[in-house]
Amino acid sequence: MYKLLIVDDEPQILEGMKRTLDWEKYGFGRIETSETYEGAISKAVEILPDLAIFDVCIGKQRGYDAIHKLNELRLPSKYIIMSGYGEFQYALEAIRCGAKDYLLKPVDRSKLQQLVEKIIVEDLNGKLADADRSDLDMDPVLGVRYDSLSKLTNRILLIVKAEYAQNLSLKSVAERFRMNGTYLGQLFLKETKKKFSEYLMAYRMLRAQERIQSTDEKIISIALSVGYPNLNYFYSHFHAYFGKSPSDLRRKE
Repeated sequence: MYKLLIVDDEPQILEGMKRTLDWEKYGFGRIETSETYEGAISKAVEILPDLAIFDVCIGKQRGYDAIHKLNELRLPSKYIIMSGYGEFQYALEAIRCGAKDYLLKPVDRSKLQQLVEKIIVEDLNGKLADADRSDLDMDPVLGVRYDSLSKLTNRILLIVKAEYAQNLSLKSVAERFRMNGTYLGQLFLKETKKKFSEYLMAYRMLRAQERIQSTDEKIISIALSVGYPNLNYFYSHFHAYFGKSPSDLRRKE
């Protein structure tokens, strides 16, 4: 059984990360957490985690400095760094300390899943169940395999997954491809049977659902994290999509 260490100075993030994936399904029989730099070093030395996930900022100290320290101690762990800041310097430091990847908060479940599976197979010499792989091959909104979609549509879906928390629109996506927005929208609709705005809204709702069910964050914070600065607009879309309010969904958990 694998051992996992998660390090973040925010308790709600720690709890959310513990519930983001079904870690036991991937063979992680022990999960430990730490909210401090010193505690992370001590815990890592104690349990020798197979995988450790560090926030880039642990109070006033840095996660990559902790990884450098653990590397000096020759721990056999593999590392992932996560951060709420998309700064190139942080990503560069993640590479320098040998982290397997650098994930932006809020951590996308599918990206984390793919990365963990890759580490298990390539670095821990583990195996994955076929069902886990098939889940990765399916789009969560469209319910179809990615390899059944065109390269252009897959690129659009990738943009949505990477930037759904930002002010994203069909026009801004079309500009990247140097295409007419109306024409791109027609192509997307023809292949997916959904307007771009409908897909973006649905993807945001699924991400919001995950955070509502796996964290104790305030609804207004979750709304902002999935691209809704207007809380009333978020509530309207959420109720239209799920047929219930965010609070109702959380009470059922």
